[in-house]
Amino acid sequence: MKNKLFIGGLAWATTEDSLRSAASPYGDLEEVRIITDRDSGRSRGFGFVTFVDEESASKCKDEMDGLAIDGRNVKVDYPRERENHGGGGGGYRSNRTW
Repeated sequence: MKNKLFIGGLAWATTEDSLRSAASPYGDLEEVRIITDRDSGRSRGFGFVTFVDEESASKCKDEMDGLAIDGRNVKVDYPRERENHGGGGGGYRSNRTW
């Protein structure tokens, strides 16, 4: 998926609308999403933009990386795949044998 970009270093004041405005000159957008804290609802300082085509995403990555949005210079790159850390924790285990 080369049409999705990670945008890091966002200002707390950056909204999805202001991120959309910053990215839209590079091409047609499918989705804009700022990641928020589950408990507080506050921005976590990063988000994702998904373009309709790879060419627009590439142009945005090259030209928007390091530019200021809402007073902060942002980092633009292709997202890394999330690592699978496995399931939840186990229960209590005794060293006894029965």
